[in-house]
Amino acid sequence: MSNTYVGEETIAAIASAVVPQQGSIGIVRVSGEKAVEIAQRLFFAPGKQSWETHRILYGYIRHPETQAVVDEALLLIMLAPRSYTKEDVVEFHCHGGIMPVQQVLQLCLVLGARLANPGEFTLRAFLNGRIDLTQAESISEIVGANSPQAAQIALAGLQGKLAQPIRKLRASCLDILAEIEARIDFEDDLPPLKEGEIYQQIGEVLGEVKGILATASRGELLRSGIKVAIVGQPNVGKSSLLNAWSQSDRAIVTDLPGTTRDVVESQLIVGGIPVKVLDTAGIRETEEQVERIGVERSRQVAKTADLVLFTIDAALGWTKFDTEIYQQVKQSPLILVINKIDLATGEGVKYPEEITKVVKTAAALNQGIEELETAILASVKGGEIMAADIEIAINQRQAAALTRAKIALEQVEETINNQLPLDFWTIDLRSAIQALGEITGEEVTESVLDRIFSKFCIGK
Repeated sequence: MSNTYVGEETIAAIASAVVPQQGSIGIVRVSGEKAVEIAQRLFFAPGKQSWETHRILYGYIRHPETQAVVDEALLLIMLAPRSYTKEDVVEFHCHGGIMPVQQVLQLCLVLGARLANPGEFTLRAFLNGRIDLTQAESISEIVGANSPQAAQIALAGLQGKLAQPIRKLRASCLDILAEIEARIDFEDDLPPLKEGEIYQQIGEVLGEVKGILATASRGELLRSGIKVAIVGQPNVGKSSLLNAWSQSDRAIVTDLPGTTRDVVESQLIVGGIPVKVLDTAGIRETEEQVERIGVERSRQVAKTADLVLFTIDAALGWTKFDTEIYQQVKQSPLILVINKIDLATGEGVKYPEEITKVVKTAAALNQGIEELETAILASVKGGEIMAADIEIAINQRQAAALTRAKIALEQVEETINNQLPLDFWTIDLRSAIQALGEITGEEVTESVLDRIFSKFCIGK
């Protein structure tokens, strides 16, 4: 499979975001045996500029038939194997916007290239041996990272920090398998197998597999983040809390109840974890149709949120309306936010004893926000998430493969304990080796590749 794409069709795609009237540079990438030929037919480089690999040429893109100038541009040349795909690659760096890049791409297609499939440039890099499958997935994760920590983990994967331990574990399993099979094939010529040592080696590999597998939930949290809903009665300061937290005026803040008619969303980073904060309409009974729709949406958001910030007014205390709302949201993970503590008088607010997580804030004065973030982090996975300390983190596909490897290795241990013949040892050991190979791509099916690279953007 490693040479599947070498020397085959030349592909082209827009490799930069295309936004009308925005973006200073637009890039069209071409890879394959016709890449340089297409560039030579389209690009005019004045003077004595050298068409050598890893050079940037200045000039004009011209229509191959009419010679009309399409755009002023730069041309980047990267000849095989020193390119992203290990094929001949050229990039046209045009002016940003829709028309220049669309015109250049269309001319490349007219001259023999075809439009690249999603992720096909990276797929060719994998198939041609430039990167392994963990590195390919890391490229996609860098593009989609929602926090600096998520980007750092993806970069670690791109640098091979995940592939290296996986390959080492697979090599250990292969060594163990070779040792066992040698005793099967040449039993009379070799000393007896030291079963205790084999069992210990299997246990060591299994322990490392479990250690890497434990990063799955933390990695998923850093990649996708959590959804937090701020709910409560009208005018308890939900929008003020969102604005103080996000340090912006995303929500409208007035003294009138029912101001927020729809869900207002803000994206934040808390302790390295992406947090989508949803400010909902105040929950109350109302005859006003638009507000009633907003209230119903608030209820739905609260049900689907990973965490609810149930907000009450310290000046009013816990009211019967708070009890009604609490009955609707208490099934969700919940933090009670007692807001407007600067306006409270007398004794502290009394609330149901079953509520154990409470934070006091004065959103209008930006007080209590840090304590709120601390409480949220403590609520996430019981406070086990230490985002900044994670160096690698596997994704769902890798976790599934590692889980199969773990089960297979556990089965090998059970087989040894039951003193079954050596042939039985090798069955599950081979399964573990295959599962580990799927992670790096040393053993992978075409359907798995299709599933992985279909999630990439076109041009990557």
